[in-house]
Formats: sequence, C-alpha cells, structure tokens
Amino acid sequence: MKTVRRLLYRDIVGAVFFVALAFLSLFFFIDFVDELEDVGRHGYTLPMALISSLFEIPGHLYELIPIAVLIGTIYSMARMAQSTEFTILRTGGLGPGRALSLLAVLGVVFALITFVVGDFVVPASEREAVRVKAAASGGQDLGRTGAWLRERRATPQGGSHQVSLNVQRLAPDGALEGVRIFEFDEQGRLQERIAAARARIDADAVWTLQDVQRTVWPPANAASATQAQAQTPVQVQLERLPELRWASNLGADVVAAAVLPIDTMSTVELWRYTEHLSDQEQAAQRHAIRFWRKALYPFACLVMVALALPFAYLHARAGGISYKVFGGIMLGISFVLLNNVAGHLGLLRDWTPWLTAAAPSIFYLLLSLAAFTWLVRYR
Repeated sequence: MKTVRRLLYRDIVGAVFFVALAFLSLFFFIDFVDELEDVGRHGYTLPMALISSLFEIPGHLYELIPIAVLIGTIYSMARMAQSTEFTILRTGGLGPGRALSLLAVLGVVFALITFVVGDFVVPASEREAVRVKAAASGGQDLGRTGAWLRERRATPQGGSHQVSLNVQRLAPDGALEGVRIFEFDEQGRLQERIAAARARIDADAVWTLQDVQRTVWPPANAASATQAQAQTPVQVQLERLPELRWASNLGADVVAAAVLPIDTMSTVELWRYTEHLSDQEQAAQRHAIRFWRKALYPFACLVMVALALPFAYLHARAGGISYKVFGGIMLGISFVLLNNVAGHLGLLRDWTPWLTAAAPSIFYLLLSLAAFTWLVRYR
C-alpha cells in the first residue's frame, strides 16, 4: 500500500503544482499589465508595479489551490484510467473506500497548505502591497467619506454614549491622517468634536493626536440653566493643541480592519472584528460571512479530491483526457461562481453566515459522493 500511496501522491502533487504554476503565471501577467497603467503617476515606477504584482501572487494562490487540486487530480486520475494503471491498482485490491481514504489524506494536506497561505502569507503580502502603493502616492485615500468607526462608552450613571470616528487617509508610515472624533451624550446630542491632522495608536489603545482642534459644547442641562439665569448665549469652548492623548477602546487591530482591505485580515482578526461590530450594534453580516468563508475554505480541497475521484472510474473510451480536464475546469468555475453568488445572496437575504459559507461545499461534496457511488455500483 505504501507503493500505491507514493504512486498516487507523486502523480497528483506534480499535476497540481504545474496547474497552479500555469494559473499563477497567467494572473501575474494580467496584474502586471494592469499595474502598468499607473506607472508614471504620482511617482509610481516600473519596479513598484513589478513588486506590487508579486505581492498579489499569494492571494491568487490562496484562491486557486482548491481549483488546482480539482484539475490536477482529475488529470492524474484520467491519465491513470486511460493507461489502465488505475485498473491494475483496482485489480490489485485498491477498493473504492481505500482510494477515497488515500485521496482524503492528500486533501487534508492541501487544506493545511491553504490555511497557512490564507492566514499567514496572504495578509502579510496584501499589507505590503498596500504599503508599496501608499508610498508611491504619498498615502492611501479611504474614499470620499473615509473610514468610519464607532464605540460605546459607559457613563457613571450606568448608561452609555456613542463616539464616532472618521479617518480620511492612511499615511505611508502607517499613521492616520484627517482624523475626526465626534462624541455624543445619551440623548444623541453632540458634546465634543476633535479634529486632528495625524494620529497614531499605542499598544494600550491610546491615540496620540497631533495638530488638534477641539470643540466642546456644555451639557444640555447646564446650557439650559445658564440661558435661564443670564439670558446669554452658551459659550462653546474652542482650543488648539499641538498634541493630545485620547484614550479609546479602539485598538490598532480594529482600526486596521476598518481602514485596510478585508484581504489583509486573518481568520482570527475577522472573528474579532465581527464581534466588535456586533458589540457596537453595527452591521456585521458581511464580515461574518467572510469569516465563515475563510474558515471553511480550506476544506474545499477535500471536496475537490472527492469530486475528482469519479473520473478515475470512467471508462477510458468515455472521452479523452482533454475532455475530462475541460470538465474539471468547468466544475471549478461553477464552484467559484456558486461560492460568490451564495455570499451575495446571504448578505442580501440575511441568511445564517456559516450555512451561507458552507452551502456550496456541501452541495459539491454530495454531488461527488453521489457520482462516485453511481459509478462504483452501476459502472
């Protein structure tokens, strides 16, 4: 059995490697051509475009591993079936259950590789890609409205009030630019507004604000008493400070999740940010679905090897290898399409996040097991 395992694994791993290499070369070429359009703008050079395209490779690899596993395994199984190698292995005692268990072990290995790439390599490479582009343009704009964050703070009276923060730009050195902080009382009235040119977040979630303009409105009850007694307008406090340390519950990880692309987040970071959004009574459905998709995505490799095994039981004359590989490509495309459609529908329909993320894999796993059972029993 060790010889059979070595034969299968060596053939499948080699095919998966070459399929992944071919796809990555194609995607690198496409990304590099897209980056060439920005060369010469805002100091963006050709080496920066090349480096940025290289940093995109881990993200493509993460998305392509299950598809490469499917196509590579189908090619290997179809080639062995056409050359009667798999028929000889079946005659030698390789039953359907044993073949499925052998491929399942290989699928677990590919799943571990997918998890490592997606949780460790991709976030680091995506952050570096953002840093390269920000360094070339002098910073990263966060859209017309910027990035918004919110936190609730407890009051001594047992209630809570809301603090909203807005960040307009991310500097190349990681500092936040164009920071605005709005603090409201329990009735939703604006109490304080802080505008800072730059901000950095310490390890203790303390914000160091620079070039600060602070505006403070008196509490509503104090303002009403002052107006009733003196019939004078309420004085609003306005001050300018070179630096201000502002304590917050929003740490650097939460802010990074809000201002950086979602691909820069690992599974644990997605979970923490989803919990933060839920605690702040903000919409968390999108990030919850993304968390479950990222958590369950490595298991797609197990589904792919199970989907590829029935091709080994097809008769050698039932289409050539090219037709079977083409069928594998279509299956892979349909899996990616269904995965994306399920995510969008789950967001629109407010479906259960884990079920939305798991539905495509469950469907294709049942499809593969049904095809495998039919081929073994009736063919």
